[in-house]
Amino acid sequence: MDEIWKAALWGQLGAAIKMVENALAACPEELLVDRSRRPELWYMAYHTLFFVDYFCDPAPAQFQPAPFDTFGLNELLDEGEAPPPERAYTKAELLGYLEHGREKCRARIEALTDEEAERPADIDWLPLPVAEVLLYNLRHVQHHAAQLNLLLRQAIDEAPRWVARATQPLGPAGT
Repeated sequence: MDEIWKAALWGQLGAAIKMVENALAACPEELLVDRSRRPELWYMAYHTLFFVDYFCDPAPAQFQPAPFDTFGLNELLDEGEAPPPERAYTKAELLGYLEHGREKCRARIEALTDEEAERPADIDWLPLPVAEVLLYNLRHVQHHAAQLNLLLRQAIDEAPRWVARATQPLGPAGT
């Protein structure tokens, strides 16, 4: 795949992930894990990060979530079908999951070839080619980053600023 397009895709998807990271960093822990809030902020962040991980997986049909994730594949069930998570994930857990997803996305985009970008993504409920799933992922992450920022603004009258582009370049470990 053309390097300009890979860099542009990563620049924007990486920026959206950074916006989620900034929202998590700005969120007081007690607000983040407050189980009485609707929506629960930790869960919105978790949901976003789960799908970052899932949509960037080279084999989504065989996807396995992060080891700490006790909610597991329930996130793939239709809304209302999954039991509620037993506990709220902490900021540290969510930030660790975010870093895992960021690196997975960066590696996925870096390795993307034209053939891979054009093939079906192997997601039954989302019949799109791999390249379009990555764009779908970008839209999904930015949607929830905006929600998190709105909820922060409402709760603490602060929210992180816009991130224009990922600062980490493509390549292994930022090389």
